[in-house]
Amino acid sequence: MPYSYKLLSAGAMNKQCYLRKKSWKNIFSYVGPGFLVCIAYIDPGNFQTDLQAGAQYKYGLLWIILLASFAALVIQSLAANLGVVTGKHLAEHCRKEYPKVPNFILWIIAEIAIVACDIPEVIGTAFALNMLFRIPIWCGVLITGLSTLGLLLLQQYGVRKLEFLIAFLVLTIAVCFFVELGYAKPESSEVLHGLFVPQLKGSGATKLAISLLGAMVMPHNLFLHSALVLSRKIPRSVNGIRDACRYYLIESGLALMVAFLINISVISVSGAVCNSSTMTADDREKCEDLDLNKASFLLQNVLGNWSSKLFAIALLASGQSSTITGTYAGQYVMQGFLDLRLKPWIRNFLTRSLAIVPSLIVSLIGGSAGAGDLIIIASMILSFELPFALIPLLKFTSSKTKMGSHVNPVAVSAATWVIGTLIMGINIYYLAEKLVTSLKDSHLGKAVKVLCGILGTLCLLVYLCSILYLAIRKNKESTHLLALTGQEGLQVSESNNLPREDILRMQLPQQRTTN
Repeated sequence: MPYSYKLLSAGAMNKQCYLRKKSWKNIFSYVGPGFLVCIAYIDPGNFQTDLQAGAQYKYGLLWIILLASFAALVIQSLAANLGVVTGKHLAEHCRKEYPKVPNFILWIIAEIAIVACDIPEVIGTAFALNMLFRIPIWCGVLITGLSTLGLLLLQQYGVRKLEFLIAFLVLTIAVCFFVELGYAKPESSEVLHGLFVPQLKGSGATKLAISLLGAMVMPHNLFLHSALVLSRKIPRSVNGIRDACRYYLIESGLALMVAFLINISVISVSGAVCNSSTMTADDREKCEDLDLNKASFLLQNVLGNWSSKLFAIALLASGQSSTITGTYAGQYVMQGFLDLRLKPWIRNFLTRSLAIVPSLIVSLIGGSAGAGDLIIIASMILSFELPFALIPLLKFTSSKTKMGSHVNPVAVSAATWVIGTLIMGINIYYLAEKLVTSLKDSHLGKAVKVLCGILGTLCLLVYLCSILYLAIRKNKESTHLLALTGQEGLQVSESNNLPREDILRMQLPQQRTTN
């Protein structure tokens, strides 16, 4: 008996090794969600912050991009794990977990975040059209509404075709900036020094570093990533789920590596151009307050007309791809929080209209400068709303009730909470600092400033109390684990089949089917 037991164990081990080798060959079937997610890290809002970082501090803040990219990979992998293990995405978990009123508030906050994320995309696309065809900014804002028609055409092809399109747009952005990088010729030793030697030299460096770090984790991305992984067929066994989580980690790492290199290229090009000894006084003035629109003229003057067109193409690809992912994130958010599934064209029309209206008004009144300021305001809104997506994600993935044997190890939970707390703390500091600075620089009377300060402080206290509620609230005991197919299966309360057909087809059905 002992001998036959050993033979049986050896055979089982060989079979397991074979299955694992076979699964590694199928890793490309998991490629896709990470590239949709990485778009948020190379959107027009990030480009504007990158340009300012390079113009003002050359390569001194590159290490922030490295640190932020690592933090983003850790957090995004948690979002993917949540979907893979439970078969439900983050918004669906929030609906199951929280009472009606907090759940509704979380939905409103998530919707505002998606609109705020769409504003830089609208403005970035308008800037790109202005650079390419000399179309006025306000007119370009209106034209971006036509992208709705293109999105409707994409709906019928499903998520896999969409992933290929996004990958192509990411490749386009990368090629454009890598070519710019080749012609700008930054000093490689200085770039490496800025990348691996932390430093915050000069007034305002800390503030800009906070902007760079805070902009690297988008709240809508957490909902999007946890939903997109449900489009794949995943073996319902402990090893199958573990392998899927590993594959998604690798895939997300590759996608975020591309985004990391693009951000490094933008900062390096800006740093090389704005610190060139051959610059004119007019170009130096542009570098003092560099935005997306000024960057086009700056590149044209220093590197040639072709560089401006190349930058515009990259910006256009960034704006359009970000719009696509934002639209689908909105679908998942509404379906998850409210169990409400609007027709895709209605969902897209509402999101885009809410983004176009403020963009159009600001561009008509303030021109390109006002539109650039609106991008900064949108990034502040996203920073404000991040904890309301990040805290539930950290709590759910650290819960053994929800994740079973795939719960975060203690070390991983501790590390993710430290990273999450750091990012949220930075964003809260950034918001408080903006409030104080705005009051100081305003021309309001002293009494009005005091009143605004009191109201702002009260709002900040409510904000902190809301975050504290999410952080200390005890999770429900009910589990949402999918049933496993092997002997190691777990008894669960409910189950779904993967891949999820509503996620796979992207066009969410009007009525929800129950198993």
